[in-house]
Amino acid sequence: MHNEEPAATERTVFALRDLGVDYRPPTGTVTALDAVTLDVPDRGITVLAGPSGSGKSTLLRVLGLFERPARGTVTFGGTDTGQLGHRARRALRRDRLSQVFQNPLDNLLDHLTVANNLRAAAQSVRTRCDPARILAQLGLAGTADWRITALSGGQQQRLAFGCALARGSSVILADEPTSQLDDGSADLVLETLRLLAEREHAVVVAAHDDRLIRLGDRVARLRGGKLQGVEDRA
Repeated sequence: MHNEEPAATERTVFALRDLGVDYRPPTGTVTALDAVTLDVPDRGITVLAGPSGSGKSTLLRVLGLFERPARGTVTFGGTDTGQLGHRARRALRRDRLSQVFQNPLDNLLDHLTVANNLRAAAQSVRTRCDPARILAQLGLAGTADWRITALSGGQQQRLAFGCALARGSSVILADEPTSQLDDGSADLVLETLRLLAEREHAVVVAAHDDRLIRLGDRVARLRGGKLQGVEDRA
């Protein structure tokens, strides 16, 4: 008799329930997110897709524990983040999360070499890394002693994701990581995202780049601060 292995159970790293975020400029209250309910799996690539002003960057800041919602709950790894104080949120963000911004240089320390950027990332969470191994994985072998400015934009952005690997982050958040890159450099970043997904990280990307959207294992579409639907391709 042939016994089949049970299917792996997908686990959730983020659980959002009826999430709402408001801003209060002088002209009156603006609702950036309204009644968003979404589960994010603990591996693969989840894309937050939508036009400018749809709320995807705000949602990414909520996931990164930089923004507190006005309504609803955000659970991260089983912990209700709304019950955490500032220090506990900062520790959780430091130990479990990495964020990659649109501008590659905003993610790196330009006074350090490539390898020392990786070492600094690891030291920020009190650990060590092997720069040569990470650089080889990212297709950046031979650049360890380079200054950051000697790298192309795509190489800089790949190094930013490498810093997340150096930190051992289980969740990586990226806000439009290809928006300031040419097509060739963007392709290098897409390859890096595939690598991270294969290594079973949870990658959450805010994007309106069609190539990034096609890359997603799950695509959550936003418009006007509301979740329009979720397409699961895994």
